[in-house]
Amino acid sequence: MNENLFASFIAPTILGLSAAVLIILFPPLLIPTSKYLINNRLITTQQWLIKLTSKQMMTMHNTKGRTWSLMLVSLIIFIATTNLLGLLPHSFTPTTQLSMNLAMAIPLWAGAVIMGFRSKIKNALAHFLPQGTPTPLIPMLVIIETISLLIQPMALAVRLTANITAGHLLMHLIGSATLAMSTINLPSTLIIFTILILLTILEIAVALIQAYVFTLLVSLYLHDNT
Repeated sequence: MNENLFASFIAPTILGLSAAVLIILFPPLLIPTSKYLINNRLITTQQWLIKLTSKQMMTMHNTKGRTWSLMLVSLIIFIATTNLLGLLPHSFTPTTQLSMNLAMAIPLWAGAVIMGFRSKIKNALAHFLPQGTPTPLIPMLVIIETISLLIQPMALAVRLTANITAGHLLMHLIGSATLAMSTINLPSTLIIFTILILLTILEIAVALIQAYVFTLLVSLYLHDNT
């Protein structure tokens, strides 16, 4: 039972070699591109969504922060397409792996923090000590703020991993219950199947929302350091 439950989170292999890299590189191939002067409706809708998302994330940034716009747009597209592909049957979702999410979160967080210390070192250090702090509490608050800063990439990765993993497990459990009830009670099966369809719609929304939340938090870290 446990093997079946967690089988979708095991990295697939081809001839004994890990296929995770190929799966990670696959979503960008699904993004359509056009070489024509007049785009079709799909390309036009895609460009409108990208422009709307980038405008919402980049409005609060200054000129230096807006240099990250291409990276942030690429990040949200990659996470969203990867999450959606993971909802297909017999598929593998790379974003359920904490190691991959940390590999995305740590460099982006570190780049934003290093930029803050290079360009605005006084403001960056000021975050470690809120204004008006009583003198006896200064050492404790500096330690707390340092820990909260260092834990930010872990919080990013764990949030994405937990939300995607929980949704996949719940869908697997409800799907198994639907199959088990199909031979016992047909009305109950229809009710559970309806719940499964609603949960699938919810998971599609969660896949898109988590991609937006991950990118938005990286954007906020960038805004605090530029």
